[in-house]
Amino acid sequence: MKTSELRQRFLQYFERQGHRRVASSAVIGPADDPTVMWTNSGMIQFKDVFLGKERRDYSRATTSQKCLRAGGKHNDLDQVGFTARHHTFFEMLGNFSFGDYFKADAIRFAWEFLTGPVDQGCLGLDPTRLWITVFEGADGVPADTEAEDLWRAAGVLPDRIMRFGKKDNFWQMGDTGPCGPCSEMHFDRGAHIPGDATPNGDGDRVMEIWNLVFMQYERDAQGVLSPLPKPSIDTGMGLERTASILQGVDTNYEIDLFAPIFRAIWKAAKVKPEERGEHPYRTASQVIADHIRAATFMCFDGVVPSNEGRGYVLRKIVRRALRFGRKLGIEGLFFAELAPAVFEAMGDQYPELLSEMARIQKSLRHEERQFSQTLSTGLKLLEASDVSTGTLGGADIFRLYDTYGFPVDLVEDWCRERGVTADLPGFQQELATQRARARAAMKAHDLRLAGDLAILAELPPTRFTGYDHLESQAHVVALFDAENRRVKQLTGEGYALLDRTPFYAQSGGQVGDTGQLRFEGGHAEVVDCTAPAPKRHLHKVVVTGSLGENMPVNAMVHNIRRRRVRAHHTATHLLHAALREVLGTHVKQAGSVVDASRLRFDFTHFAPLEPEQIAEIERLASREALKALPTKVREMEIDEALASGAMALFGEKYGDVVRVVQVPGFSTELCGGTHVANTGEIGVVKIVSESAVAAGVRRIEAVAGETALELLQADETMILGLSRQANAAREALPDLLTAREQRILQLERDLKEAKLRAASGGGSAEQVEQIQGVTLVTASVEGLEGNALREFMDQVRTRHRSAVIVLASKAAEDKVAALVSVSSDLPYDAGALFKAMLPALNGRGGGKKDLAQGGGTRPAGLPEAFAALRAAL
Repeated sequence: MKTSELRQRFLQYFERQGHRRVASSAVIGPADDPTVMWTNSGMIQFKDVFLGKERRDYSRATTSQKCLRAGGKHNDLDQVGFTARHHTFFEMLGNFSFGDYFKADAIRFAWEFLTGPVDQGCLGLDPTRLWITVFEGADGVPADTEAEDLWRAAGVLPDRIMRFGKKDNFWQMGDTGPCGPCSEMHFDRGAHIPGDATPNGDGDRVMEIWNLVFMQYERDAQGVLSPLPKPSIDTGMGLERTASILQGVDTNYEIDLFAPIFRAIWKAAKVKPEERGEHPYRTASQVIADHIRAATFMCFDGVVPSNEGRGYVLRKIVRRALRFGRKLGIEGLFFAELAPAVFEAMGDQYPELLSEMARIQKSLRHEERQFSQTLSTGLKLLEASDVSTGTLGGADIFRLYDTYGFPVDLVEDWCRERGVTADLPGFQQELATQRARARAAMKAHDLRLAGDLAILAELPPTRFTGYDHLESQAHVVALFDAENRRVKQLTGEGYALLDRTPFYAQSGGQVGDTGQLRFEGGHAEVVDCTAPAPKRHLHKVVVTGSLGENMPVNAMVHNIRRRRVRAHHTATHLLHAALREVLGTHVKQAGSVVDASRLRFDFTHFAPLEPEQIAEIERLASREALKALPTKVREMEIDEALASGAMALFGEKYGDVVRVVQVPGFSTELCGGTHVANTGEIGVVKIVSESAVAAGVRRIEAVAGETALELLQADETMILGLSRQANAAREALPDLLTAREQRILQLERDLKEAKLRAASGGGSAEQVEQIQGVTLVTASVEGLEGNALREFMDQVRTRHRSAVIVLASKAAEDKVAALVSVSSDLPYDAGALFKAMLPALNGRGGGKKDLAQGGGTRPAGLPEAFAALRAAL
C-alpha cells in the first residue's frame, strides 16, 4: 500500500465516522504561543480547543500533520539515521474528540481501522502481531482498567495487553492542565528484526505505531487531579512507521515516500551501488534524506538559517547533513539540489511546495556555501587527529572550535561513529585557560602610522593624568595637519601631541575622550584621542585661532561624557563576571566597545541566551552595582597579576606592568581603561539585545548609569502613551492586547465562514450536468483560498457522493485558485483533468487521483478552463 493511499484511507475512515478533515498546520509552532517552537504532534493546532479557550463548529477532527522534533522536550535529532524509525520531520495521522466521544469509541475506531478488511477501507493488519499497552497506575492515579476491558471487548487477546507506568502510558500537557492515561498500539515486525519481542524494549522489532491519549483529568497547581467535565481524545499514528509495515520493509527509509530522495542522493554520491547498503553509507544517506525533508518544510514555513531560535535548529540540521554528505564522497554543493526530490515524493499532498521551491533552494544553497569551507577544513583536521587512545583530546576539540569555527556537536557525531570518546571536560578546561594564551599573545604595540606621524615613536611619551584628573596644564609637543604633515602652527583640523594629558586614548574597546584645549588667543575642540604609537596620545582637534608648538594649553575632558563611559566600562566587568556565573567558566571576553551611549560585549558561548538567563545576568550585575562598593585599582607586575587570579583578555596586548581593576568579591581583571570609583555610580545594568557574532561567539549590548535611566524613562513614556491610546491602565495592557488579538482572530474566522457560506449558498453556486453518464459539478466563487476553498469542496462532496467536482475561486484581479475532486467510484484521474485547465488559467499545480489543486494568474480564463476540462472528461 502506497503511503499516499494510507494517508487517504486514514482520513477517509474518520470522515466516515463524522470527523472534519482539517489541513495540516505549519511545522513552526503557533505565532501566539511562544512556548511551542515546533509543531511536534497533531494536537498542537488544537491546543486552545482542548484548553477551552477556542470553540470550533465541529467536535471531531482528523488530520495528517507535518511534525518536527529537533529541539526541546521532543528532540530526535541525534538518533536520526542510526535507527529504523526516528526522524526530525514526519507526518502524524490523528483523530480528535473535543468533548464528544471518549475511550470506547476511540478504542473501537483504532482497532477496526488497523485490523478491519482492506476492501472496506481499513488496513487488515494481523491482530496476533499487535500489542496494546495501558496505564498500570501510579502516584494515586488508578490503573486504566476501563481501557483494558474495552480493548478485550474489541477483540484483543488478554495476553497481548501489557501495563506500563507514567513514563510510557500517562500524558500531560504541562505541569498543570489536562492530562490522562494513554494506550499505545505496537506492532511486532518479526524475529528477523533485532530487538525484544515485547513493547518498550530494546531494538526495533516491536514498534509503537499509534498512541491514544485519554484526556480525562485536570491537574491543579497543587498536583491534585480532578475529572474533566468533558473528557477528550487526542491520538497520533506515525505515517512513515505504519507505511513500513504495510509495505513489508524493515525501516521507514525504505518506504516509497523516500525513494525519489534516495535516487537524488545516490546520483550525487560517489558510492558504488553494491556498497550503498553498508553501514556508514546507509546511515549517511538516511541522515541526508531525513534532513532534506525537514529543511525543505522549515524553509517553506519561513525559517531562515541563523544563530538564534528556529534558525539555529535549521542551521544545525543543514550542517549535519553536509557533514554526512562528505561520507558519501560528495565534495561540491549538493544539499539544496535535493529539495525538488522532496516535492517529487510529497507534492501530491503538499503541492504548495512547488511555488516556493526557488526560495527554499536559495536559502539552503546560501547556508551550504557559507559552511562548506569550514566543514572541509574541520573534517581534514579531525581525520588527522590522534585517537589511538580511544579519545579525541580536549585541546584538539578546542582548536577546531576556536580557530576554525567547527561546531562541537559535529565533533561529537564524528567521535560517536568511530567509537571514540570526545574529551568534552578537557575542551571546557581549554576554554577556561585562555588566560595563559592571552599572556602568550602579549606583544609590543604595532605602529600603523602614515606620513610624518611615523616620527611619533621618536617624540617624548605623553604622561597620562586622566585616571585621577579631568583637567591638566600641558604643553604642545608636536602638531600635524589633516594630511598627517608636521607643522609649526595649526588652524582648523589636525592633530596635537601634548607632554601630558587627561584625555584617555582609545584602547581596549573604550573610546577616546573628547573635550577642549584652551590657549591664549583661541581654543581647540578635541573630537577624539588615539594612541597610534605606545604612550603617545594624539588628540584629533579642530582649532579656532592658531595653535603653535610649545604653547601652553589647558586640557579639559568632557566630564559628563567621561562619567557615562566609565560607568559602562565598569559595567562590562560586572557583566563578564555575571556571564561566567550564569553560563559557566568557559565564557571569556572576545571583544568590546564602550562609549557614552552603550556598551557592547562579545563573549565565547555556544548557544543563544534564554530570556531567564539574560534576566539573571542583569540581576547579578545590577546587584553588585547597587551595593555601592568602592572599586580597587592598583598596578602590578604582569606575572604577579596573573598569579593573583586577575583575568586577562585573549589577544589583548599588555606591558610588563599592568593595571588591575577589582570589584571586591565579584570581579578582578587586567584593564587600562577608566572606571567608576564606586559601583553605585553605575546604578542599574540593562541588557538591550543579545545576538550572534561568529561561530561560538555571542554579543550583548547594554546600558548603565544615566543612559539606563534615560532608556527606562523612554520605555515609561511609551507605555504611558499606549495606555492613553488604549484608554486602559498599564497593568491591563497585556490582557487588553491579548483580548484584541483574539478578537481579530475571531473576526478573521467569522469572515472566512461568511465567505464560505456565501460561496456555498446551499448549493446555489453549483452547476450540475451529465457527461456520458458522469455527474460534473462546477462552481465559480470569489474570495476563497487555501483551507476555505478545501472546506467548500468538503461541503460540495457531501451533496454529490459520486461526481467530478471542479471549484474555482477568484482571489484577486490576477489570482485564481482551483480544485478538482474525483469520487473513488469513478475511473478518472483528478490530476490529469486539472492539467487540462492550466493553460487557460496561466497556472500550475497538480495532485493525485482523487484530488488536485493549484492556481493561476488569469481569472478571466475560467470559462475556457471549464470547457477544457469538459472536453477532457
